[in-house]
Amino acid sequence: MVKKLLFVSVFILAAASIAFAGPNIKEGKWEMTTKMEMAGMPMEMPAVTHTQCLTKKDLVPQNAPDDQKCEPVKTKINGNTVTWTINCNSEGGPAKGSGKITYSGDSFKGTVKMKQGGMDMTSHITGKYIGKCE
Repeated sequence: MVKKLLFVSVFILAAASIAFAGPNIKEGKWEMTTKMEMAGMPMEMPAVTHTQCLTKKDLVPQNAPDDQKCEPVKTKINGNTVTWTINCNSEGGPAKGSGKITYSGDSFKGTVKMKQGGMDMTSHITGKYIGKCE
């Protein structure tokens, strides 16, 4: 009986440590490239690249314009995948969105979908670790 309880306790602790370990991310400065698609756009939008420091406490990449105030509503971590929902306010009106990225150590790939008024926008985002944060 004691062996059985010991085994169950060790199993629970091991499972808990795996669950709280978070995604496989190298903390530091990341270069992110976003390619946006909008339905009905006659021409392709150019990719935009920026840098941001990411940590296990701050896993969601940010790429909002300066005039846009965004608030995360919900963030969920499942293994190496981070999902979130967000609400934004700008001069163009309120926008809502969701995102999903999967980390692979020093890189990630994902998608962000936003809706503002009658426009739907989908952004494909990739990121790569480039060094320590300053």
